[in-house]
Amino acid sequence: MAAEDPNRDLGFGTVVAGESGRRLLNRDGSFNVRRDGLNFLKSWSPYQFLLTVSWPRFLGLVVAAYLLINLVFGAAYFACGPGALDGTAGMSDGERFLAGCFFSVQTFATIGYGRVSPLGIAPNLIVILESLVGLLGFALATGILFARFSRPTAKILFSDRAVIMPYQGITAFAFRIANGRSNQLVEVAAKVMWTGFRWRDGKETREFLPLRLEREKVAFFPLSWTIVHPIDSASPLFGLTQEDFQESDAEMLVLLTGTDDTFAQTVHARSSYKADEIVWGARFANMFNPLREGVVSVDMSRLHEIERGIPLVSTFPQPPAPVPRESPPPLLEESAGDLSALPAERLG
Repeated sequence: MAAEDPNRDLGFGTVVAGESGRRLLNRDGSFNVRRDGLNFLKSWSPYQFLLTVSWPRFLGLVVAAYLLINLVFGAAYFACGPGALDGTAGMSDGERFLAGCFFSVQTFATIGYGRVSPLGIAPNLIVILESLVGLLGFALATGILFARFSRPTAKILFSDRAVIMPYQGITAFAFRIANGRSNQLVEVAAKVMWTGFRWRDGKETREFLPLRLEREKVAFFPLSWTIVHPIDSASPLFGLTQEDFQESDAEMLVLLTGTDDTFAQTVHARSSYKADEIVWGARFANMFNPLREGVVSVDMSRLHEIERGIPLVSTFPQPPAPVPRESPPPLLEESAGDLSALPAERLG
């Protein structure tokens, strides 16, 4: 038996891939991997977290941090006593606390209306510290905000379902993708790999097998792209049934790479399809709209639409056709009226 290619496990490792009972790659491209035993402060990267977190969470964290900082400094001014801030005489404790918070906002944002000012060494020291925190905080927030806007990311839309469909007299595994943004992607390449459990040497092990694609790269990606793997006799899927996919816990891993034309940088996208996300005997519906003024357009809302009930060609190996036996040559017709045609031995 030939040695197994060590590059096929994609970095999951033989032990982890063999024992994992869940999908290896989620639909959103994240991995089903958890790393324990690391110190949280050493392993956590605030910059990477703030770059990759969603926009609602990022804006929520910025607002929460802004309010928390001003509440802390407002409490510090309040702790300095009733005479710490000029203009707060005669106020109750609650009013002085609110006045300290509002004064903190003015100091933090360098507004300074002038109606409230610090009195004494302690309040002025707090003003100095807050002004420094404000300058650094706004600089960091501005830098992270700019980095989020300038960071190229791909928004590739994957079809909800993959299909097993008829293809040029055989069958094929296929799924459809489209660009979810108005930017342009060029030199988009696709890699698809089948992974599942198979019995080998009396032991059930997970295998990673690359799938040959009808087209592995497109130079331009303005419309949709149906990525097709023909299931011919050389395909790892040849002869497999829907039940085989379920029993082997099959998963189709997808990796896309391309170049963002706006930033001229490489972007990536990942996804996968489990056996229950593959529809057998189906094909994708047409996404193209009728031509209007010579302009080609696609209906992105139909990316996930499929047509079911399509008959498939069997992918089981067919037995070779029987070779017809040669029939014996016909006997020479003897003519009773012409004895000269018979051999001499028969004439005697």
